[in-house]
Amino acid sequence: MKKLAFTTALTLATFTLQAQAQEPRRGGTIRFTAPYGASFVSNDSHVSNQIQDEIYTYALHSMLYKWDARNGKPELELAKSVQVSPDGKTYTFKLRDDAFFHNGRKMTADDIIWSYTRIMDGAKNYPGARYIARIKGATEVQKGQAKEISGLKKIDDFTLEMTLTDKADPGYFLFQGQTAILPGKEAQQAGFFDKPIGLGPFKFVEHVPGSRMAFERWDKYFKAGKPYADKLVISPMGEAAARDVAFRNKEIDVSILGSTQYVAYKADPNLSKGILEVAEVFTRNMGMNPAFKPFSDKRVRQAINHAIDADLIIKRLVRDKAYRAVSWLPLSSPAFDKDAKPYAFDPEKAKKLLAEAGYPDGFEFEWVATPNESWGVPIVEAVIPMLAKVGVKVKIKPVETSALGGVVVGGDFQAYIWSNTSGPDTLTALKCFHSATPRSSCNYTTFKNAAYDKLLDDASAEADPAKQLELLKKANALLQEEAPVWFFNYNKAVMAYQPWLHGLQPNATELALQRYEDLWVDTTSPAAK
Repeated sequence: MKKLAFTTALTLATFTLQAQAQEPRRGGTIRFTAPYGASFVSNDSHVSNQIQDEIYTYALHSMLYKWDARNGKPELELAKSVQVSPDGKTYTFKLRDDAFFHNGRKMTADDIIWSYTRIMDGAKNYPGARYIARIKGATEVQKGQAKEISGLKKIDDFTLEMTLTDKADPGYFLFQGQTAILPGKEAQQAGFFDKPIGLGPFKFVEHVPGSRMAFERWDKYFKAGKPYADKLVISPMGEAAARDVAFRNKEIDVSILGSTQYVAYKADPNLSKGILEVAEVFTRNMGMNPAFKPFSDKRVRQAINHAIDADLIIKRLVRDKAYRAVSWLPLSSPAFDKDAKPYAFDPEKAKKLLAEAGYPDGFEFEWVATPNESWGVPIVEAVIPMLAKVGVKVKIKPVETSALGGVVVGGDFQAYIWSNTSGPDTLTALKCFHSATPRSSCNYTTFKNAAYDKLLDDASAEADPAKQLELLKKANALLQEEAPVWFFNYNKAVMAYQPWLHGLQPNATELALQRYEDLWVDTTSPAAK
């Protein structure tokens, strides 16, 4: 952990020195990439549970909070100040009076209330509901028992009172792109999402499906002098090889590196000068659907974890661009138990568990996977012979990355492999396995365990931070024992950047999510004009 912290700090120091070396320059085009699929799911940022879409959301929209990557904590974005009640549950926000939507209208408290209420529409299954549900009365709206969120109260146009269900810092769950603030009146008009407007640093220009989403500078953005660039183009490029070619040809300014490119770029004397690494709060895993009978038995799920040599796969295929997963919470979580051990690679124990569960000859299942080289089909292909040795046969069901979220949320799987958010807020991350959390939010395996629920409920009600942390550690340990997923690894994200791009931040919540208003290109960029 100390080595990891030092590496991150060293990288950050390098970026700080780089930023100090030159003053930000106005003008030019930033050419970004969305590396997790061949397209975007929707122009509606509330709809998608994919990071792919959140990448453009950071240009088009703003959230109540933003994640301060340099200091590793949330900070206010659409409010100037906030007051907290003595019990830690009620927050009174003094909203910005200088935040203009891209049609020139000022944002008010009504827009925040409308956006959060929309997200809790139970008929729509918006992924951001998992975050808004922390506000008192939100789940009643989701269930159709109320039309308004009781925990949201408009004091005046620029004052909003928010009451939470438990003592928490809303900044840890209201910075997500799925909680973007939309213009309430305008968003209800037909055709709005053909050319959406938001509060972000860049205005929507066009979306050419499968090719690009283009934006231009918003001159009334509430941060004086920002954004620096005149234009922003985000191109979906799900294939690592395609990104590699485009980056080497200087056609794009950044590229998220897969494991193969990571090794090659580190070995290149020029490309190695522009690499940013960060340990992200993502856990790669194989989710198991308990509706498929074998996976309803804990012993089978444990057997899967024992049958796979995850360390070998990380070393050989992922090229050490990852950290071995122990349970759900990543290394950076305060509730991560440094003394806990991951599942041991033990095929004989796996066979014994399968026999005890009634599957002495194994079974066969279908595994949904995308082409992603770090957590997709290549990984599944490496796992197949390992599972075969304990009698478990696998049939791969390939899907496009952009379609994976829909497949999983719809429950149309026996097993899937994915990379899911497991931070930065520990309680929020662990609530993805609470029985009250629907699959549409993030309980993709529909995990149910009364003891686990009690630990989280007690943690939610606990006012003492130290006691709460102990409850969360116990919950994470119980999750490891119950094994609703195969715990694969925690992602080490790596971004290659061109020498003319400045202002990147080591965002541990997702390296591909950058604050575009802070980015700028110098005169050596091919798109400097």
